Amino acid sequence: MKQDIKLDLERHERLGFDEAILCAPKSAAHLTQILDQAAQGDLRLLLTRLSDTQLNELPQAHRARIDYEPLSRTGYFGAPHALAGPARVAVIAAGTSDVYVSREAARTLRYYGQANLEITDVGVAGLWRLLERIDEIRRMPVVIAVAGMDAALPTVVGGLVSSVVIGVPTSVGYGVASGGESALRAMLSSCAPGLSVMNIDNGYGAACAALRILRAIGPA
Repeated sequence: MKQDIKLDLERHERLGFDEAILCAPKSAAHLTQILDQAAQGDLRLLLTRLSDTQLNELPQAHRARIDYEPLSRTGYFGAPHALAGPARVAVIAAGTSDVYVSREAARTLRYYGQANLEITDVGVAGLWRLLERIDEIRRMPVVIAVAGMDAALPTVVGGLVSSVVIGVPTSVGYGVASGGESALRAMLSSCAPGLSVMNIDNGYGAACAALRILRAIGPA
């Protein structure tokens, strides 16, 4: 199995991002080999889509090094990057059912040392909840808006703030929501000018996009 594993050791030098491991399709044995290599090279990794079952099947020495958050299914193998300044990203979720995706984004940002403002349950079915927090959201140069169902939240936010808005559709919803495809199409056809859209449930990708934007903007 070792011959199947080649960690991207220079990713941080090229992109400013550490290697990230998508855990969901991998066996515990495969993950153990990856973490063995990381430990030998004294590397830190961001683990995404790591289940409780996978975590519990890892050797104790590896489990002890992982800061695991079950809702987002993310793990930090080794210490995260030190916090660098105040929050510059708002991560907002339409409903509590969408938090598994918004928390993945928030945890990714925190891993890279970027503080963020995390707000949940501000979907447009109760628009007053969003309006109560809109002044806080406006202060952030980047907003990650996570929503399933009809996915109206990013469009509404895009019409209320001048920040960069990154929409993340989730697979939450009934029937014709079709595992997030309706939410994705709604965001792609949004009338909010300049709305950027990630793939379904891709909180990790949204956080990386936000980090690239902040690096381009420069210090606050």
